[in-house]
Amino acid sequence: MTSPHFHAVIWIDHREARVFHFNPHEADKLVLHADNPNRHIHHHREVGSGHDPEDQHFLRQAMDAIADAGVVLVVGPGQTKHVLAKYIAEHDPALAAKIAAVETADHPTDGQIVAHARKYFKAEDRTTPQTR
Repeated sequence: MTSPHFHAVIWIDHREARVFHFNPHEADKLVLHADNPNRHIHHHREVGSGHDPEDQHFLRQAMDAIADAGVVLVVGPGQTKHVLAKYIAEHDPALAAKIAAVETADHPTDGQIVAHARKYFKAEDRTTPQTR
């Protein structure tokens, strides 16, 4: 997905990712779904705990959906937002450097996600040059 917008926000849980590329006046939305959205991912320190591993295909799709952004905010309710940030750091360090923050956000509406990201980046943009 190539976007004319510099900013992106991704809300992600283990079932879906909602990606918004936006500017102060408009936003483009993309929704991605996990291959097996009914399974739950449990994170434990035990080796061989029997729990499902992260959905690598879903994480790749999410990473690709924000790859052309100049700066990204990652939000979501559980651990999947951190799993995505780690996945990006391991597979695309240049994109990982564009992640401004990883924040908790329960289950906001699309409008609330974009409004939060606009507010976040309005303050952030005062100190960050907008170059890709």
